[in-house]
Amino acid sequence: MRTVNVTRYVTPLREGGSMPAIAEADDGFLYVIKFHGAGQGRKALIADLIGAEIARTLGLKVPELVFANLDEAFGRTEADEEIQDLLKFSVGLNLGLHFLSGAITFDAAVTKVSSELASQIVWLDCLLTNIDRTSRNTNMLIWHKELWLIDHGASLYFHHSWDNVENHAISPFKLVSNHVLLPFASDLDAVDQQFSALLTNEKIEFILSLIPDEWLENEPGFESTSQHRAAYAAFLQTRIANAHIFVNEAKHAREKFI
Repeated sequence: MRTVNVTRYVTPLREGGSMPAIAEADDGFLYVIKFHGAGQGRKALIADLIGAEIARTLGLKVPELVFANLDEAFGRTEADEEIQDLLKFSVGLNLGLHFLSGAITFDAAVTKVSSELASQIVWLDCLLTNIDRTSRNTNMLIWHKELWLIDHGASLYFHHSWDNVENHAISPFKLVSNHVLLPFASDLDAVDQQFSALLTNEKIEFILSLIPDEWLENEPGFESTSQHRAAYAAFLQTRIANAHIFVNEAKHAREKFI
């Protein structure tokens, strides 16, 4: 992943709970920036990075992610006190998502998605325990007539408390019943075979290696960032090995739409 320096704060995206913003970087591009000083802190950035890079590894379309460095002096001229505080507490590395100019929000009533693609996205979100792909908030965009996935920050919600992580790893993910694409996901078994084979331990460990150490520091219950990173690996690898559990749950939940 590239690292860019934020040069201009353009506008806040106040519909986001963590108040992300559109900002310009020193490479001349616009990014949607998620700040580690926001409410859910670095955990939302970790979940977004893991989710997006797993999706990319599986061949799904995700805008480029970058590390967005925020200088200490950046927010001093910001007139809005709330934004100024957010920037002050977010000095250092944040997460940027390439801004897809002209993209429109996905609407299942307007845009038809193939059963294969729907099944792929449902499988991904079951793996990640992503609670935020509903009809109220699809976190999908249509850009150049293609479907793009954004914002995986609500995924991996177990990491807000590492208690019973082993049980979370083999949970069926019952909230899949709210997934906006579940009615169209008729190829879950085939996708399960394909994706479980693609996500090798080596690929998971490579994705986790992208997480900056500073985002993993000082987590209660872990003696080092390496131990913290290994806990994410154990969760994901266990969940992939037991994918039939969440696939069966998704198939049962889908039956009410048939």
